[in-house]
Amino acid sequence: MTRDFRESDHSLSAALHIEESFDLIRRPVQLGGREGAFYLIDGFVKDELFEKLLEFFYALSESDPAFASPEAFLSRAVPYCEAALERDEKNVLTAVLSGQTCLLLDGFGAAILLDIRTYPQRDTAEPEKDKVLRGSHDGFVETMVLNCALIRRRIRSPQLRMEYHAVGRLSQTDVTLCYLEGAADQALLDKIRDRLENANVSALTMNQESLSEVLFEHKWFNPFPKFKYTERPDTAAAQILEGDIIILVDNAPACMTLPTTIFDVMEEANDFYFPPITGTYLRLTRYFVLLLMLLLTPVWLLLTQNPSWLPPSLTFLLPGELPAVPIFWQLLILEVGIDGLKLAALATPSMLTTALSLIAGIVVGDFAVQSGWFSAETMLYMALVALGGYNQPSWELGYAMKFMRLGLLVLTAVFGLWGLLGGLAAIFVILVSNKTFDGQCYLYPLIPFDWKLLKKKLLRPGIRRQ
Repeated sequence: MTRDFRESDHSLSAALHIEESFDLIRRPVQLGGREGAFYLIDGFVKDELFEKLLEFFYALSESDPAFASPEAFLSRAVPYCEAALERDEKNVLTAVLSGQTCLLLDGFGAAILLDIRTYPQRDTAEPEKDKVLRGSHDGFVETMVLNCALIRRRIRSPQLRMEYHAVGRLSQTDVTLCYLEGAADQALLDKIRDRLENANVSALTMNQESLSEVLFEHKWFNPFPKFKYTERPDTAAAQILEGDIIILVDNAPACMTLPTTIFDVMEEANDFYFPPITGTYLRLTRYFVLLLMLLLTPVWLLLTQNPSWLPPSLTFLLPGELPAVPIFWQLLILEVGIDGLKLAALATPSMLTTALSLIAGIVVGDFAVQSGWFSAETMLYMALVALGGYNQPSWELGYAMKFMRLGLLVLTAVFGLWGLLGGLAAIFVILVSNKTFDGQCYLYPLIPFDWKLLKKKLLRPGIRRQ
């Protein structure tokens, strides 16, 4: 930026393409006899606050000390909002496109950035995915500043750090690192900062998913989540207090937690809103159902292949009549069909969801059994597996276990008992060889074994008094 207003004005107007975009506004003004102009984006400015500032600016006389220098103007003439000076045109462009209002005045040689922006946003409400059994019913929204405030409300400590980064050459997406100074791993912090500052991407097109692939370049066929996502501010605050690092991305109504093992993904805030014995029961139930979801259909398929292994008292577990479609193909068809119904439910208008769900669940299921395509037992076990997938809070972990279950089904169908055992061994190797963002084993603290920490992960601990 130069002291010649016309030169700076022409350069900034050309860079913003003012004439080509209707929502980019340049408003010329005369303040204290000086020529100037405001640059802003329509819809990002609080009109009432802008009007107050204009009234104050227009009341300034030519001899007012505020016009002595840009610093004097900033300290004496801007009473209502956050303001800063910026002399780099590139930074001014980014600020205006982020929603800030820029004021250029002749003779200053610097742009005055006024933070009087507001973003269109929905009200803070209970997250649809992270349901609350007991506790606060607020949730993150798409505005990053408000999400930071929700965390600040819960952690009133000067040790809490909110570190800003801009990622993406074109998008310049706002990203915030939230951590507790002295509690977070400094080496992990440095690693994350380095990845953010050297992210060679044009834009974070899919917000958090794009950022996760920038931060952690893992193999595409690895389905296990390396980040824990939550839309609950109380969960995010608890993770920060435990020394974890939270990443907030603008336009994303959820936060990312690092580092994350499979035990961290399985944790849920609802466990801590009940007494320790109740929270422990809920947590152990979640682990049990996860294993059941993985093993139920492969073990049942193995038993249908070897019915003599069952004692007479358990023969009711086997299908009464063999349908036309083999059991293995029934299970595979239903695995894909259930996901198809999920996708259909997402695209179905809300007013029709209940009616169509009844049609899919009752009519299709009943006629599928009566027609001989599927056995009633197959439908029952797949229904249990489908519902069990919602037992834990992570969609990514649910699909990772689904892929592991499909592999077990194929191996069991082809090789029988040895296929099932070999598949379980392969899953164990995959989990052990998996690494978290900070290089730990994905099964830590089980491998390497740390009983004190493992007990804390399996059993809901009480509040420690210090």
